[in-house]
Amino acid sequence: MKVLLLNGSPRKEGCTYTALCQVAEALKENGVDSEIFQAGNPETDRVKEAAQKMKEADALIVGSPVYWASPSGQIIEFMDKFCSMAGKDMLLKPAAAVASARRAGTTATLDVLLKYFSFHQMPVISSNYWNMVHGNTPEEVKQDEEGMQIMRVLGNNMAWILKSIEAGKQAGVKAPAQEEKIKTNFIR
Repeated sequence: MKVLLLNGSPRKEGCTYTALCQVAEALKENGVDSEIFQAGNPETDRVKEAAQKMKEADALIVGSPVYWASPSGQIIEFMDKFCSMAGKDMLLKPAAAVASARRAGTTATLDVLLKYFSFHQMPVISSNYWNMVHGNTPEEVKQDEEGMQIMRVLGNNMAWILKSIEAGKQAGVKAPAQEEKIKTNFIR
């Protein structure tokens, strides 16, 4: 089992990365592999690379810093392209969003990111509070004890869901049949 974690910050090893590392550590402790992919650069080749990794991944976690009370523009652009390329490989795989903020805007950020998952029928994994950390530097994020616990619980919950899905598959439980998408146009 493997989880793809997208770091939507333009800062490669900043606050969002620090939060994702905590999730990755919890996954590792549960025997689940993970990879943190630097998605803060929405160039097409980077998006294609991430989309290729999504084919092999069993789950997805997207992290973003809060910029102007929403996800970074880079991760929004990245996710718009990523979903176009990897949408069929996202279908029914568990997903979670993580927000990192100095102070506020986290719930609005999570709301935007979660919509990508809902559109692709991805079960959304939660923690014991909203998936967010606070701090202006990686060192401050590490001092956010509650935020670090939220990330650990998120990793533990993701691992449990992945193991449950695998157990279901082994027991013969099949994924729901997919209906052809109906697209209704309300303009006549």
